Amino acid sequence: MISEDLLEILCCPETHQPVTVADSDLVDQLNKLIGSGNLKNRDGKSVEEKLDGALIREDRQILFPVRKNIPVMMIPESIPFPESTD
Repeated sequence: MISEDLLEILCCPETHQPVTVADSDLVDQLNKLIGSGNLKNRDGKSVEEKLDGALIREDRQILFPVRKNIPVMMIPESIPFPESTD
């Protein structure tokens, strides 16, 4: 779980928009896409490691993976928000 204090200071490294924690249903949907090989990151590479959580950029266009309770805030590792989860 990401602490509220950390969440307050985190932002998208590209746009500086705030991020919020994705709900567990969305994370489950993302993990299903990962399991079927249908989720790619911004570098165009398939996401292979399941997510423990995700942070959603304010505009809901980009997700940042959370692995082992650590947010991965690198642009190439970010994931375009899949249309099928809206």
